[in-house]
Amino acid sequence: MASEPIELAALGRPLFPGMLYDCRKDSLIPGVTLWDKKSLREDLDSRPQPMTDLKFSSSDSLSSKSNLLDVSASLKASFLGGLVEVGGSAKFLRNTKSSNQQSRVTMHYSETSRFEQLTMTQLGEITYPQVFDQKTATHVVTAVLYGAQAFMVFDRSFAEDENKQEIGGELNIMVKKIPGFSIEGKGAVKMTDEDKKVAENISCTFHGDFHLEQNPTTYMEALDVYKKLPTLLKENPQNAVPIKVWLYPLCLVDTKAAQLEREISTRLISNIGDMMEGLCEVERTCNDLCGRTEVNVFSDIKERLCLFQDSFSIYKMVFQKALARVLPAIRGGGMEKQSLEDILKIHSSSPFNADLLNQWLDDAKSELYLLNNHSKTLNEINIVDSDGLNAILLDPDIHATLCLTFTSLKYEDPYLSTLTAFLKSDKFKELDGKQTLLSVRSDIRKWFKDPDVIVKMRENLHLFKRFSEANKNEKSVRFIISAISNPTIPGSSIYLYENGKLTDTKFQPVSKPPPPVVKNVLDSTVSLKLQKSPTGETVKYRVEYKQMKADSGAEEQWLVIDTADEDFSLTELLSGKQYLIRYRILGKVGVSEASETVSPTLTSRFFPEIWNQGLINPIYKKWRPQQLQRHLV
Repeated sequence: MASEPIELAALGRPLFPGMLYDCRKDSLIPGVTLWDKKSLREDLDSRPQPMTDLKFSSSDSLSSKSNLLDVSASLKASFLGGLVEVGGSAKFLRNTKSSNQQSRVTMHYSETSRFEQLTMTQLGEITYPQVFDQKTATHVVTAVLYGAQAFMVFDRSFAEDENKQEIGGELNIMVKKIPGFSIEGKGAVKMTDEDKKVAENISCTFHGDFHLEQNPTTYMEALDVYKKLPTLLKENPQNAVPIKVWLYPLCLVDTKAAQLEREISTRLISNIGDMMEGLCEVERTCNDLCGRTEVNVFSDIKERLCLFQDSFSIYKMVFQKALARVLPAIRGGGMEKQSLEDILKIHSSSPFNADLLNQWLDDAKSELYLLNNHSKTLNEINIVDSDGLNAILLDPDIHATLCLTFTSLKYEDPYLSTLTAFLKSDKFKELDGKQTLLSVRSDIRKWFKDPDVIVKMRENLHLFKRFSEANKNEKSVRFIISAISNPTIPGSSIYLYENGKLTDTKFQPVSKPPPPVVKNVLDSTVSLKLQKSPTGETVKYRVEYKQMKADSGAEEQWLVIDTADEDFSLTELLSGKQYLIRYRILGKVGVSEASETVSPTLTSRFFPEIWNQGLINPIYKKWRPQQLQRHLV
């Protein structure tokens, strides 16, 4: 291990031939060299090495990014542990998707220009041999490949109801079209109108070693930059940066020098990568949830998500610091690889393992989706916080406020308490091989997973929606949605405020009654049987009726009569006409939606005084009008 030269990605670091490097920490040693400047300049072998390459990637994983930058497994471990500070185009390694509602395709342009290396002359004549005694470096840079790289990261956000595969495929096609677009006169790009429309929704982030006046942020700007990239380095070859370096072990020059005692196994590095990828996925999901409208409205949910996010951020930093502590020690021989395995075991058995984190986020998602479904069903009704509620209650023009109230959003979450307790325990400090599991209570059923609660919430939702629609034109009544903790009423309830004061926490508004029962129909009267509301308190009945007419182009207005009687008769109707009849319930506040309509036809009335006797059958001519009337049905 110690005697093997190493090929390493520069990752935007200012490495040059003759520079010292510590492979234990993957850090360069500035200001200390084995030779003076004159010796380094003399006999430096430099030759041109022009090459260009273009690659595309639709993966956002660290593994894919590492492959594009040709990062070795060992250097990847150091990056994951926070030991390596990247620069230039290598900042691409830190650019991860912030949302799961985001498609991404990366275009990687790379160009090399020259290769420089030390000669055996330098290796045989050390100017400052005392450097070996300091044991700060394990290797020396003997060769550097110069050039420049550019990563253009194209993102396209999409809504939950959009097809992720279609969006991703469309983005992939658009990015791969970039090299093929031709330039018309005055530098304009020849594109179809359809491509231009798709391009409007694509954003771009640029990470590069090229000197640009302005980094592109849109697809069209990126297209212009891409066309210029091949000329930028040719016109300014002095701007080339280290792309790849070759390291030579110092112990082969002097046995007193520090050396790389052992490397981290590929298996452990792969495990670290998988764990970090899992944490990145958790972070994206959490970002998506925090960006939802409901989170900003319902403070209890926001508080829990913020606590989760804060604990997660602290843990990620603690985990990374633990890696940064043991990686150099293992490589230098000061620790065994078991220390790293202990860290990974602690992570896997901790409440911060990806499975438990995602399980909590899935629950949070279910809770938010439930609230969102209520909000969408009541899309015309505002969601207000406590300040908004108080403002409405203080409005003198509003006599009654009905609030669909979520009562169970405030609760103690044992999992969040477990996260806090784990962070206080400082488990990564001892690394004694003993893993003490912090139990997470799983016997607590959350309110939004209780079927009985969900059924009741749906009943309240439909009652509230229909009642609000029936009274939407009532200026003195306001309908809102809010959250007020009330453990005695799980899920939701309809709160009634009258003149700014809470009068009922389980208000039942009146609801759609059964159709009116037609008991009797005469020539000008219809007798009805009305029924009380299935819910709430019935105060009165509001009977609505109108004559059914052939389509005349104008809507017939409903006539309205209020009554307190269940048995009610409509009078003074027109004989022989058909009527539409329905009714509503008047409650303590507002009215219900209308019942289904019935349409009785009134009997015809007989008028003997207007008979034309000449048209009557002769048999009946001798009959009196009163006698004839008895034969009519």
